[in-house]
Amino acid sequence: MTTTSPPDERPPEAAAPCPAVYRDLARSEDFDRLRSSYRRSAGVLTAVFLTVYLSYVLLSSHAPALMATRVAGNVNVALVLGLLQFVTTFLIAWLYTRHANARLDPRADRLRAAFDATTRTGTPHRAGDLENCTCAR
Repeated sequence: MTTTSPPDERPPEAAAPCPAVYRDLARSEDFDRLRSSYRRSAGVLTAVFLTVYLSYVLLSSHAPALMATRVAGNVNVALVLGLLQFVTTFLIAWLYTRHANARLDPRADRLRAAFDATTRTGTPHRAGDLENCTCAR
């Protein structure tokens, strides 16, 4: 039994913009600021998370007496610190979302708008970059 696939109903893909468009975007000051802001915030938040998590693991393995200390009733330090793992995870996610909405997204939107405007208007680029370039047609 031979099966045939249905005709491709997807719209034809647009040709890629000039390499110069990407190169110019990557060299722009806005892109550098966006990338450094992202790296700084992601690095700090990752370090905070790993510190909290590894502290819990190290205390569990090297200070069992401390972790077994009762805080109230059957609740001990290990349970409290374990629950704080969830709190810190949600707090870190909230802080990153707030930072991204305030600082990263506006910069990314400006870069995207500039990229779209460049590829739509056909802004000419350096000689040699126009081979197979759809933005100059």
